[in-house]
Amino acid sequence: MSDRIRQSFAAQSLMETLQARITALEPGRVEITAPILPGGRQQQGAGHAGVTFALADTAAGFAALSLMPEDREVMTVEAKINLLAPALGEALIARGRVVKAGRRLSVVTAEVFARAGERETCIAILQGTMIPVDGGPR
Repeated sequence: MSDRIRQSFAAQSLMETLQARITALEPGRVEITAPILPGGRQQQGAGHAGVTFALADTAAGFAALSLMPEDREVMTVEAKINLLAPALGEALIARGRVVKAGRRLSVVTAEVFARAGERETCIAILQGTMIPVDGGPR
């Protein structure tokens, strides 16, 4: 499972652009960490909500993928995010998990934390639905 998830993740050019890395992986759970880059900030200096959403969606999606058969990938059907606080700090950590894995749809969630030094602040919560699709490049 681990190699398949890491290979699929490596194929995402957006995650490479954000310098995001998988920092924890187990069945039904994925953690992704990325620095808050100068090019990923909004006009007031906080991390941009688009970066927060991308990390949350990706962590939740890979959590779903970790429970799928080897020949499947996943795509987001829908997602909702609550932004709770500004993304202030050096890095964002998105922790995705599967709430309910289904044959046709999986319900997922992710929490995103901003890390400033040793302190982590929950800045966003995403809930979404993933659908299995045929594997391989598009």
